[in-house]
Amino acid sequence: MDLYIVLGVQREASDGDIKRAYRRLARRWHPDINPGDHDAAVRFRQVAEAYETLIDPDRRRRYDAGQGRPVSVPEAPTFGFAGFDFSPRVHAERTTTFGELFEEVFARRPDPRVTSEHGADIHARGDLTFEDAWHGAERQITLTRQHACQGCAGTGFHRVAESRCFACEGTGAVRSVRGHMVFSKNCPRCTGSGVLRQERCEACLGQGVAPRSEAVLVRIPPGVADGARVRVGGQGHAGVRGGPPGDLYFDVHVLPHPVYRRDGDDVHMVLPIAIHEAGLGAKIDITTPDGPARVRVPPGTQSGQRFRLRERGVQTRPGRRGDLVVEVRLTLPRVLDERSKDLLREFGRLNDESVR
Repeated sequence: MDLYIVLGVQREASDGDIKRAYRRLARRWHPDINPGDHDAAVRFRQVAEAYETLIDPDRRRRYDAGQGRPVSVPEAPTFGFAGFDFSPRVHAERTTTFGELFEEVFARRPDPRVTSEHGADIHARGDLTFEDAWHGAERQITLTRQHACQGCAGTGFHRVAESRCFACEGTGAVRSVRGHMVFSKNCPRCTGSGVLRQERCEACLGQGVAPRSEAVLVRIPPGVADGARVRVGGQGHAGVRGGPPGDLYFDVHVLPHPVYRRDGDDVHMVLPIAIHEAGLGAKIDITTPDGPARVRVPPGTQSGQRFRLRERGVQTRPGRRGDLVVEVRLTLPRVLDERSKDLLREFGRLNDESVR
């Protein structure tokens, strides 16, 4: 940080010039005039430190000779106007457009000390049979996800011997020049400290994460419904630079079954019965997803009539279970011989009331 640039004066400035520049900038950046403005408070401290160094003859002489260093400033990320310099000695990065200038001046920079980020979630999808959805299942899926970098243990940096930052020559700030206007911002390499204590990990480019493929086991609970989403905590992408990992979400698609149909916690099925079973009544053994069961068909049962078997449906949680709903459907046999035809004709003569 060049103290002359902070005050906006030339190196040959007199004490009077330094005092006038300080009073002008102090009125502009004073915390009482800019309450709650963190950037203004940082700028005011920079102006005060520059004034205290340059107004003292001994400290100014040591500073000009390169034997002393200005007091370190806070590491808050700043980019702001640092004064004018009309001398030909200004050497700094130059940009060509004012669009770039105002973009950097007014944009809020994130604090470099707060670098961790929450890992992203991963979404996957898989098919289940009706039986697997009923009883629960396990699925092993292969994912390519971000893991903590093994080279830097997820930090994004390697520790190195402490040395002066070569990018800013130990000042903690780099300058940009637009014409005779000089702007200063924290050095991005040392985050404004002027000292290098760590280097970016080249394996992960400082992100702290690297991609890796692996198999993840997803446990699907019993009674899961079509369209349900199973969450596997902590199996998403790893967080950037030590941030918490994301989650894995597995979307379930239950394949249709030729016999059973689910409606909420209830299960529906169709049971074909013969004409004599409907007329005389019967006890019919059936197979359900939960094992064998018996349906009692009373005499005179009509086609389409439903019978409910309590608590033989889906169990989504302890103490709560749906029912099995059985719909009977009358099925006539093929009439292949004259004897069967005669019996049906006789049945019709005995029961000649209209059914319509």
